[in-house]
Amino acid sequence: MVDTQIFEPDARAIPYAVEGEGPALILIAGHGLNVTYLELLSHSVSEEDFRVVRIGSRRSTDASVSMNDLAQDVVDIMDHLSIADAWVGGHAFGGAVARVVALDHHDRVNGVLLLGVDEAGPSAEALASIPAPARDAAVDAVQAAAWQAPAPLAAGVPVLVVQGTEDPIAPAANGEALQAAAPDRVSVVAVEGGGYLFPFTHMGATSWAIEDYLDWD
Repeated sequence: MVDTQIFEPDARAIPYAVEGEGPALILIAGHGLNVTYLELLSHSVSEEDFRVVRIGSRRSTDASVSMNDLAQDVVDIMDHLSIADAWVGGHAFGGAVARVVALDHHDRVNGVLLLGVDEAGPSAEALASIPAPARDAAVDAVQAAAWQAPAPLAAGVPVLVVQGTEDPIAPAANGEALQAAAPDRVSVVAVEGGGYLFPFTHMGATSWAIEDYLDWD
């Protein structure tokens, strides 16, 4: 088990955990979730010679926090860990942050991984589905204040969408629409039977899809 650490530049208190060695993959936690629910997925991918960094949302009472600010948090963690560039991804809300990282810091992003394509943002339905050990109520206000319609895809950056076929929060149709809009660079892999928390409940299939696509062996 890898301990969660707190990076506190300017009192932002950003939780993160890192394991493995190799090319870097960033995983940003979804709405209302802590980084622990991504631990099994992170460990599985790291065993295939990846350095996987799980990042949560900052603790802050500042209602003016934006998606660009959350994207900057990700890059600040990368700098802290001396990671020059990475595949940057996230689950649902976290994937929306990853898209902003690719726009704001294009030279730091090798590709974008979307674990479900969230078009609607923070919702009570998503929060109600989260088991207590994975819940992080401390980030609700920041994420709700920061949310905006998903950013466009960064030019020239490949995108891998891994999505659950039964996800009510980030439905599979969202990923299919994204692929239809940019078929030259968006790939979609379906996780059969996966719901909102498929990166945890269907960890094996999710891990395989990531490893197979990135193919850094």
